[in-house]
Amino acid sequence: MYVVKSPFADADLKTVAEALQSALVDLVDLSLVAKQIHWNVVGPRFRSIHLQLDEVVASARTHSDTVAERASALGVPPDGRAATVASGSGVKTTPAGWIKDTDAVGTMVDALGAVITRMRERVAATGDPDPVSQDIFIGITADLEKHHWMFQAENA
Repeated sequence: MYVVKSPFADADLKTVAEALQSALVDLVDLSLVAKQIHWNVVGPRFRSIHLQLDEVVASARTHSDTVAERASALGVPPDGRAATVASGSGVKTTPAGWIKDTDAVGTMVDALGAVITRMRERVAATGDPDPVSQDIFIGITADLEKHHWMFQAENA
């Protein structure tokens, strides 16, 4: 059933829909991973990392909403359910329990790196069929790369 019909050809819509859906999953998971670490980080740099993690959570949530609304605008129902996120995310599972500040930073560097790599693939995939979605992915990538840089600098 189509509630909203996209103007794209079926093949183009499939490419863009897959890119948007996988981006949504990665961004939702990134926000969950950052919040999990936020609650469990310990160590001498607790406060600064704790606050920095909330910045990632806010960015990931904002971007996930942008991506989901773009999907909806194209007639693709976004799926951010827990099972969908758990089965489709490119982010590794976060360790349970307390996490030392240096390990927390390392985990975030890895998580951001994984999402950035996949986001750049989406930038490439959507250039021809939908420059508007590509532009969204470019903006998200730039923002995530800034967070990535800042976390890398934490453990330099």
